[in-house]
Amino acid sequence: MALCGVCAFLELYCTQPLLPMLAHMFHASKTAVGLTVSAATLGVAVAAPVFGSLAERLPRKRVIVASLVGISLPTLLAATSTSLAQLVFWRFLQGITVPGVVAVVVTYIGEEWPPERVALIMSFYVSGTALGGFMGRLSAGILADWWNWRASFVMLGVAALMGAGMVAAWLPAGRARAAVSADSGRSLPRFPHQVQALFRLRGLVATFAVGFNVLFSLVGVFTWITFHLAAPPYHLSTTALSSLFFVYLVGLVVTPFAGFIITRVGLRAGITGAICLSIAGVLLTLARPLPVILAGLALVCTGVFIAQTASSSNLRVAAPAGTRVTAAGIYMTAYYLGGTAAGVVPGLFWTLGKWPACVGFIVAMEIVALVIALVSWSRPKQHAVM
Repeated sequence: MALCGVCAFLELYCTQPLLPMLAHMFHASKTAVGLTVSAATLGVAVAAPVFGSLAERLPRKRVIVASLVGISLPTLLAATSTSLAQLVFWRFLQGITVPGVVAVVVTYIGEEWPPERVALIMSFYVSGTALGGFMGRLSAGILADWWNWRASFVMLGVAALMGAGMVAAWLPAGRARAAVSADSGRSLPRFPHQVQALFRLRGLVATFAVGFNVLFSLVGVFTWITFHLAAPPYHLSTTALSSLFFVYLVGLVVTPFAGFIITRVGLRAGITGAICLSIAGVLLTLARPLPVILAGLALVCTGVFIAQTASSSNLRVAAPAGTRVTAAGIYMTAYYLGGTAAGVVPGLFWTLGKWPACVGFIVAMEIVALVIALVSWSRPKQHAVM
């Protein structure tokens, strides 16, 4: 599960530390180069419901492995880009196949582990996504400084292909599912009627909204702070900006422990603590000393990873049996629409007040997410994750 997370997220945010370099190289605005982040997350958002519906009746492992191979191909082709528009196009295609991993893995975990261990196993998967995101950003920035940005995409594409081979060799096929049998299959509403039925469930819609805000916070902070730290008085290089993502390792270590705690205290308490932690981290980035900013970023990514564990786990609570891959696909759409918006919308606030204005907007979005979760998520009866 952790390896699936690593491979799926290795390339998704790799352009974040490259944004100041790309803006200079393509003579483009900050918002324009931000599209290299938003295009990939938009691809995920567009494809997620389709993958969710199709994968409901397909073998989980087959979809996961095929999608990992699919991710690597546009990554390699992105290295051939001669304009920003071409790079944005390949980044969009890169995102198209990510839901084949993300949406299906979330459901696979719910099917293969007992209910009381879902949040714990989900935390290991989320930690894998954090490790993949960290490795992709760090290696992209270093390679771009040492050689050029094209080498970054070549290396990441090759690594993704190798990861797909390892997942194909190691991932168990999983148990047979009663939900996809002939009899039960006839009893389930089909897409788009199934989607309409899911949107009538208030707790599930609230989970989609929380997911939107979770990724909005992470992408918003780590995309726009690169411009803040590349400017005076910091003047950080591309390699230094990519090194910011070492703070992901804090979340990588903390998240599995948090997953264990969530199984004890409940999903509502878990999401509350996670969002409060993230808000505190965002506010710390307003400080001038760089070590304090780094501490704030560590709190942000840790809080976001824990929030992702809680909200993904809540899908099992909120979505009816037989619709959980579809629900996970819709959740991924909402989640990555948040990431897409975060690559562009904070730019409006940047023009008004630069980084402090972005911070105010991101904190407001996190408060909205917390209120939605507290109002709409069901209260635990006996155990935190059922």
